[in-house]
Amino acid sequence: MELQAVWFDLDGTLLPMDQDAFVRAYFSLLARWAAPRGYEPGKLADTVWQGTAAMIHNDGRRANEAVFWQAFVDAYGETALADRPFFDAFYREAFQRARTACGFAPQASQAVRLVRDKGFRAVLATNPVFPAAATESRIRWAGLSPEDFEAYTTYENASFCKPNLRYFEELAARLGLAPEACLMVGNDVEEDMVARELGMRVFLLTDCLRNPSGRDISSFPHGDFDALMAHLRGL
Repeated sequence: MELQAVWFDLDGTLLPMDQDAFVRAYFSLLARWAAPRGYEPGKLADTVWQGTAAMIHNDGRRANEAVFWQAFVDAYGETALADRPFFDAFYREAFQRARTACGFAPQASQAVRLVRDKGFRAVLATNPVFPAAATESRIRWAGLSPEDFEAYTTYENASFCKPNLRYFEELAARLGLAPEACLMVGNDVEEDMVARELGMRVFLLTDCLRNPSGRDISSFPHGDFDALMAHLRGL
């Protein structure tokens, strides 16, 4: 089937990062932000991880956002929902300092521009475990703007997460695309390359490679940003 769209992962792909370093910075900022409201750092971190796990295992009956906040209510009670605007403000303000835990790749914006110039639809297929405000910030940290993408996934608009194949199916259906008409570009062997099981084309970016299981990557088209740009030019 003729290629129609290129999907990009964000963290570790368009936005270079050591994921562990980024998570440490994120939780440190969140703990300092929430402490004045009485949130103990250890419990808050555990709750965020529990909410993230709930989103990863979401069965699609509710948006990831609802699943996350149910985990939050389970930990802190219904009254904690009154603090949602407080946490929304965190992503607009203190979260911005997490940018220092990320790198920058000029070729990221070049890759997206090349895709669009070639007439393909550019899609941001980042794991939807963050609210839109956080995702849009990270897009900008990568030297891009949300408007550079036809769509991008957030916890408000998705009901599954990678590596669940239904994440890719849900997004493809939302865009009116067959998976076979899409190319997935990502740095995570387990979360991104799984798209090939649906017939999607894939490219594994190795600059910030994540391969926790140590899988053989030779079967995937792969390489650094220079290799990715050459691959995109050849589409």
